[in-house]
Amino acid sequence: MSEAYIVAAARTAGGRRGGRLSGWHPADLAGQVLNALLDRADADPALIEDVIMGCVGQAGEQSNNVARNAVLASRLPESVPATSVDRQCGSSQQALHFAAQAVMSGTQDIVIAAGVESMSRVPMGSPSSLARQQGLGHYFSPAMKERYPDIPDFSQFMGAEMMAEKYDLTKDELDRFALLSHERAKRATEAGDFKDEIVPLPVRGIDGAGDGETHDVDEGIRFDATLEGIQNVKLLKEGGRITAATASQICDGASGVMVVNERGLKALGLEPMARIHHLTVIGHDPVIMLEAPIPATERALKKAGMSIDDIDLFEVNEAFAPVPLAWLKTLGADADRLNVNGGAISLGHPLGGSGTKLMTTLLHALKKRNKRYGLQTMCEGGGLANVTIVERL
Repeated sequence: MSEAYIVAAARTAGGRRGGRLSGWHPADLAGQVLNALLDRADADPALIEDVIMGCVGQAGEQSNNVARNAVLASRLPESVPATSVDRQCGSSQQALHFAAQAVMSGTQDIVIAAGVESMSRVPMGSPSSLARQQGLGHYFSPAMKERYPDIPDFSQFMGAEMMAEKYDLTKDELDRFALLSHERAKRATEAGDFKDEIVPLPVRGIDGAGDGETHDVDEGIRFDATLEGIQNVKLLKEGGRITAATASQICDGASGVMVVNERGLKALGLEPMARIHHLTVIGHDPVIMLEAPIPATERALKKAGMSIDDIDLFEVNEAFAPVPLAWLKTLGADADRLNVNGGAISLGHPLGGSGTKLMTTLLHALKKRNKRYGLQTMCEGGGLANVTIVERL
């Protein structure tokens, strides 16, 4: 079986809801990332055999196979097919897994895995809310209610509160982690660590107008964040531990990676950035749901024949602060290797775009630090988690 390599990785800087990317149609936003990948790989567009794109809110401007629409909004020829993937927050990480499996099998040689989410233009939960507006049913079916009779709905927020309680994480610990996320993102931005991974774009507001500026800095970073300010944010649930400050930020963004096998490397004439060392995906408890990265990582390390200490850098999505903190606590991982440039609490979480976004940041961080192995994982709606282990080359 062939190996899978990553030869290019790029992302937009995150845009806040109603912010500097809100005027971009999501297909055009993703199309800009596809173009950037072609530029970075200096690839003939006709060599791309497929585009697999993660997107959670597949409604409105993100409906009708947004991946194909992004291809048609890019420099790729009409002959390049595309498909859209929904594994909730792990959608573009799963797109990466599908792309890797395609080139490893030898059925394709050069595939782009990507993701996009315009949470300004297609608000979170849009597919479900549109169905309810039309008098149609909720995703929580009668058979699901029979299986989970005491659960009115699956809630990620409640899962985060359950994790904070189960792993005995205090509000102070969560607040301090949120501050660390902003501090690390600030340091990385000011040091220019994101420069090579970000695709600069003209600013477009929600009205489509621009001001001539370029968007190349993650808009959600609070450069003046303080512990006191974070501590004073209102609790989302009376008696709970989670606030908006310890949750990921709503975000507009797109990202992608180009995945190839040995034949693809030869056709492109490139040296790879990294080799995909291992892929895992699991299903877990859909009620606490956000806990899944823990057993997923344990399974991935076992199947890869590795220990947590073999991994040089970790990217664990900061959907809510209890997720990476519980992961650290259970795995016994080195906190200094986790989300070294900040995470979704500071940089934003563009849902379907986050998987390849995190991978892009992980690959560039490994290169900058001259490290070898990186591990990425994220919690996903319904109690799912993907794990990807890469080896920088």
